[in-house]
Amino acid sequence: MLNHISVQNYALIDKLDVDFSKGLTIITGETGAGKSILLGALGLIAGSRADANSLQDKLKKCIVEVSFNIKGYALKDFFVANELDYETTTTIRREINPEGKSRAFINDTPVTLTQLKELAAYLIDIHSQHETLALNTSEFQLSVVDAFANDTDLLNEYADNFKQFKVLEKKLTELSLKESQAKKELDYFQFQFNELEDANLKPAEQLALEQELETLNNAEEIKLNLSKAAYGLNGGELNLLSSLKEIKLLIASLTKFKSEINELDARINSSYIELKDIANELETLEQDIVYDPKRIETLTIRLDEIYRLQQKHQVKTIEELINLKNELSNKLLDFSSLEVEIEKLKKEISSLEKTLFASAKKISANRKKVIPKIEKEIASLLSSLSMPNAQLKMEQTENEILSKNGIDKINFLFSANKGSDFKELNKVASGGELSRLMLSIKSLIAQLTALPTIIFDEIDTGVSGDIANKVGTIMNQMAGAMQVIAITHLPQIASKGETHLFVYKEEKNNKTYSNIKKLNAEERVKEIAKMLSTGTPTAAAISNAKELLKN
Repeated sequence: MLNHISVQNYALIDKLDVDFSKGLTIITGETGAGKSILLGALGLIAGSRADANSLQDKLKKCIVEVSFNIKGYALKDFFVANELDYETTTTIRREINPEGKSRAFINDTPVTLTQLKELAAYLIDIHSQHETLALNTSEFQLSVVDAFANDTDLLNEYADNFKQFKVLEKKLTELSLKESQAKKELDYFQFQFNELEDANLKPAEQLALEQELETLNNAEEIKLNLSKAAYGLNGGELNLLSSLKEIKLLIASLTKFKSEINELDARINSSYIELKDIANELETLEQDIVYDPKRIETLTIRLDEIYRLQQKHQVKTIEELINLKNELSNKLLDFSSLEVEIEKLKKEISSLEKTLFASAKKISANRKKVIPKIEKEIASLLSSLSMPNAQLKMEQTENEILSKNGIDKINFLFSANKGSDFKELNKVASGGELSRLMLSIKSLIAQLTALPTIIFDEIDTGVSGDIANKVGTIMNQMAGAMQVIAITHLPQIASKGETHLFVYKEEKNNKTYSNIKKLNAEERVKEIAKMLSTGTPTAAAISNAKELLKN
């Protein structure tokens, strides 16, 4: 139940505090006094879009704060799920700064607009003239049937599955696009990979091949120089090793005379052994090098292949080619796994689609069951509102395509007079008929839901006299189960309220402000009398007002 609203710096409101009571509360006032402004402030609490243009003083922020008594409305789960403090008297606050940015709070904890809307949907239903137009929308018409079908758990389960279904469909679309793009490149990637794979590249191979080819291409010069070097060390009668051997013998004969000569002898001996070993290796190397034209051709072909691949892929080393081959291999594997993932996703979507259709069929069947009851009860209420021959027909059509609400489309068809054809609401119903129809629907839904508060903004449009009295009676009946707040211009409806709030304008410091006050019994008589009169209330109008208040 709505307990209190505090508004600061909103439209024509400077500062406003209003307490609300149980039952039916009536709000009246002259046109333009600010009744709709109060409704707009409540709309901010329900999650309406914030606008800096609505600030009364453009240099200050706007604050709307509302307290609700939520005891007995099973809302603890919402507070737990959103990590909010649960209080039986819960406060919702909305702030708009001069730049137009807004913040929302639940029990002083910052929340998102989505969280705010979700909680407000459990607490308050604001019915404006705009919502009467919603009678013509399939979305609203479907929600009316669902309220009667009372399939909340099944609908929630369906909604969750449908969201998942759309997520999977979107993912499949993205993967299919990715696959389509990959297919265009697949053949090229495969060709490049096969070419590199067939090349059988090995790390460090290039350097070894280049060195071997360099050696073979210069074999004659290498053999000649190696041979000369070996001959100089150990060839002919006069060579380096034979001369060193003689020197070695001379030094060895002197070692007994001086100890330092022993060291020189050892060094000469070591040099002799090393040079002899070098001479042997030179001879071996010279013998191993053989000029081989076929081997040169083989090496040249292999290196040409490597150079061609490097130039083609704009790299400089064989290691880079190997890395490129591995990258291409991963791309081919990714494509293969993409195909597997797509097939898996298709199966998952197909399975979920079957589940959704099964649920949608159950929902549709339950809707079909309650439609006759709704039509009958609406006809009864319309009859009590002086439309004895009015009928609402709910046309249910099943689609083959799933939507967020199932497979049904509901279309309201209306006939106001006996013998008249059923036609769509916007083609046959007048403003007054639409108002009475909406009130009838809201009245029935109020009996089915635990909604604490409903606000009617001039739902009495197009009605007057006895019909207005009956409209007020229905509102009063609704107020027995919930808090009803009604903005009205009709004295017949105003007289039904347990509490009467009056909205008025006042001028301060050359500015116009909206304000509101609770009327006492005497003030209430005068206000209703004014609503009955065209000018200053007459004695008859005052008497009539008193009679209305007695009923």
